[in-house]
Amino acid sequence: MRKLLFCLFIFYTSTLIAQDSVLVIPLWPNGAPGFESRRNEAEQAKDWWVKNIHNPSINVFFPPKGKANGTAVVICPGGGHRELVYTAEGVEAAKFFTDLGVTAIVLKYRLFREENSPYTMEHTKADAFRAMRLVHSHAAEWNIDTARLGIMGFSAGGEVVAWVAYDQGAGNPSAKDPVERYSSRPAFQILIYPGPLGVPPAVPANAPPAFLLAANDDVCCSVPVVDLLQKYRAAKVPVEVHLYAQGNHGFNMGNRSSLNSIKTWSQRLADWLSDNNWLVKKK
Repeated sequence: MRKLLFCLFIFYTSTLIAQDSVLVIPLWPNGAPGFESRRNEAEQAKDWWVKNIHNPSINVFFPPKGKANGTAVVICPGGGHRELVYTAEGVEAAKFFTDLGVTAIVLKYRLFREENSPYTMEHTKADAFRAMRLVHSHAAEWNIDTARLGIMGFSAGGEVVAWVAYDQGAGNPSAKDPVERYSSRPAFQILIYPGPLGVPPAVPANAPPAFLLAANDDVCCSVPVVDLLQKYRAAKVPVEVHLYAQGNHGFNMGNRSSLNSIKTWSQRLADWLSDNNWLVKKK
């Protein structure tokens, strides 16, 4: 087993634990507002999923030493708001990004459709906004260029992303909590077979550039991609779309698919990131 690398106290006194180059940081040091008493309840995890999340957190994966380029992405796994597909849409996505020199931050957010959940959609939204602000607050420490901080979501996680992406995201400069003073606004968004709840009535003219991808035979989540494409074009905001003939839903990073196009879809994302200069090393 690899040794515990380090424990640090950051400015708001929460403890950060780093193991195997991964930091686990609660979104709120004392637990989520209104649910502080549940912060010590254990998560449930098996095989590919995680649920029973009462102390939402970010899990930060750093690129190999010397490879970091200053870009970072917050990743929101899917799971229908009943569970999180943490391995295939969290850890595996993070590995893809760190191999490109991008710092990857996987969000464990609260699930409002989980059986007996005390949460609503608003709590999930609060977790996403808080995650972006928390990363902004650590940008200098983690060598992240906030002008290159994006957000990515799969399926239900795509809905979480959209709730953040189309908001103005301004922080509260007079907030007592220093984290709340930071912006939550992403520089770009990546939506992989996103759910319909995040599609806005219209895409604002200052929306972040988007990369959208789904399979045409995905009954649930190909329609939001087509809808968003039309709205992005109407707003004249840069957008790239990949709509595959086959693949259905939930193919994750493509690693388990028998379809060549799906197996290699992540290369399209790498090309998009490169073409937009987000993989150029920060000076």
